[in-house]
Amino acid sequence: MSYRVLMLCTVALAGCASAPADPPSCPTQAETAERVQRYVALTPIPNPSAALTMEGAACGAARFVAALEPTHGRVVGYKAGLTNPAVQQRFGISAPLRGTLLAKMMLPDGAEVPAKYGARPFFEPDLVVEVGSAAINDATTPQQALAALSAVVPFIELADTLVEDPSKINAPALVLNNVGARLGVLGPKVPVRNDAAFADALRDMTVTTADGTGKTLAQAKGTAILGHPLNAVVWLAAELKKSGITLKPGDLLSLGAFGAGPVAAGTTVRVTYEGLPGNPSVSVRFR
Repeated sequence: MSYRVLMLCTVALAGCASAPADPPSCPTQAETAERVQRYVALTPIPNPSAALTMEGAACGAARFVAALEPTHGRVVGYKAGLTNPAVQQRFGISAPLRGTLLAKMMLPDGAEVPAKYGARPFFEPDLVVEVGSAAINDATTPQQALAALSAVVPFIELADTLVEDPSKINAPALVLNNVGARLGVLGPKVPVRNDAAFADALRDMTVTTADGTGKTLAQAKGTAILGHPLNAVVWLAAELKKSGITLKPGDLLSLGAFGAGPVAAGTTVRVTYEGLPGNPSVSVRFR
């Protein structure tokens, strides 16, 4: 073997040795490919092993999202899941979970989608905010977060439990499957005012979910999300920064659910945010 070849081999081996090893429970590329195939086919994904750790789940989620990008578009934002303390307690965690939103997941207001849009579909009245300034990455208070936003957007998340046995789903499984991200319907943008009155409106608003006849299905206050929706913005910004992800203007942040409901063909769901300027709403129809 020549000296040049020997040196090239040595450098290559050194590079491999210095690369961080995957967490022991991180799914392989082959396993990820199978999960992506099932996701695209709207087929339930097997529940992960009980040995899956949160570290392994995060590693697997990154591979899962990267494998979806060629068909589902670029990353346009992130979501916070399990933002209700009572739900967190049920899953044995003390903080929300983070997922990733891709461009083709986002649908316009009034979209009509198949009732079978996922393996195990359900909808959630939600709320999205649009990043207006890179200052969001250093926000540590609700006031700082509000100052770094450009708009709030009514949002119905069309989520997917995904797994074969939902009764056995746990926090690592949720993380592994990108916190159930599948689709979402965006309503009209409401420009943010950087003042106490707007912050109070987010906290005190009533989020009402109704069917196509106008019948109220559920109601929740803004406080249902970590006591104030802006607390979810602060948490997401800090969580992303910790992971080396920098938010930029135009990025979307889904802040969490104000409830959840089943999907049925032939029905319409409308969510109204009473107390925000103009009492905006967003709707979706299932066919």
